[in-house]
Amino acid sequence: MTTFRCKDERLLRIAAPIVVNEQGQTLLVRKRGTTAFMQAGGKIGPGENAAAALAREIGEELGCTVASSRPLGRFRAPAAHEEGWTVEADLFGVTLSGAVSPAAEIEEILWRAPDETDGLTLAPLTRDHVLPLARALPAIAA
Repeated sequence: MTTFRCKDERLLRIAAPIVVNEQGQTLLVRKRGTTAFMQAGGKIGPGENAAAALAREIGEELGCTVASSRPLGRFRAPAAHEEGWTVEADLFGVTLSGAVSPAAEIEEILWRAPDETDGLTLAPLTRDHVLPLARALPAIAA
């Protein structure tokens, strides 16, 4: 795990995709043993750039590949499952190639419209940054 300390902050650097299908639904995942839905993706390894981490994590967690991606920015939010940590995420608008299926630590996959997430527990990054961005993205076939 690569971590960076900024002052007294415990920071996790990650890369994550925002995938929107033709129906305007965003891909959400839930990791095994957790309750919050979030994006696939994960920690950026030593010597790895965000785009490479994104491609690696998508292959590991969704069993497919990145057909295209574009950077959307870097965002911070409290980590969903690591108390006292902050996630700093490089988010990408992504088109996927191949069938999406849960793999590795992913237990559940959902497609939901950004405004239809009532009843779901959402990670702070997803709630505060990903879904607002997904509303603004043009539909991308997944």
